[in-house]
Amino acid sequence: MWRLMVVVVAVIAWDATPEAARAELEIPPVTYPQLAGHAVSSEEFVPAGWRLETELTGDMNGDGEPDVVLVLEQTDSRNVVPNDALGPNPFDTNPRILAVAFAAVAGGFDLALENHTLIPRPEYPTLEDPLDPESVQPGGVELESGVMRVTLGRFSSAGGWGMGRTAYAFRFQNGRFELIGYDSFDVRRNLGTIEEISINFSSRRMKTTRSSIETDGPGKVKWTDLPRQPLLTIDEIGNGLEFQPPSG
Repeated sequence: MWRLMVVVVAVIAWDATPEAARAELEIPPVTYPQLAGHAVSSEEFVPAGWRLETELTGDMNGDGEPDVVLVLEQTDSRNVVPNDALGPNPFDTNPRILAVAFAAVAGGFDLALENHTLIPRPEYPTLEDPLDPESVQPGGVELESGVMRVTLGRFSSAGGWGMGRTAYAFRFQNGRFELIGYDSFDVRRNLGTIEEISINFSSRRMKTTRSSIETDGPGKVKWTDLPRQPLLTIDEIGNGLEFQPPSG
């Protein structure tokens, strides 16, 4: 469970929405490459015009061999666009790919996952990078005990009062990467309200905690039993900043 960190933030032009800033940009379309199905090393999964941003190692499929989790980022200069409105100028809209490769019996690695949607492409210049570890709401990818955790931060310098972060926990089971855990932390700075949601999809239990910036207490807690349904795969979630979990 996350704790609220009190920060002082200079916020500008709150009457300008992120969507308005996005409308002024000409963001080029992206054609995602097909990653290699097998590679001797993790670097060989990186296509031309992309870079290896993150590499994590750990056993994800339970065979005792080290697998790799990769975050790839495109480096196409055409995706760095002029921005005369709010936010950075120029603005880097290069997308990312989240990939997993399992250790192969004969050596090297076999591609097991290639996802283009969970980590959203930067399209709004007033929104901070959701994977930036130095952001007001930091994000990142972690791998521990066979569980891949992807945290996306959310903070806008203009156009909205909400900030927070959302974390997804995936385990490879039933031949696919299934969502087993979800945690979100949301602050409404204009209202001073805090909402935290924690879901264990394996036990189908959801905990919702509502509190206020002005109080130090634990807040009001509500437990909800979720209906039995198949676990979602990583590809079924779509944009990780837009996904809405079941409410019970």
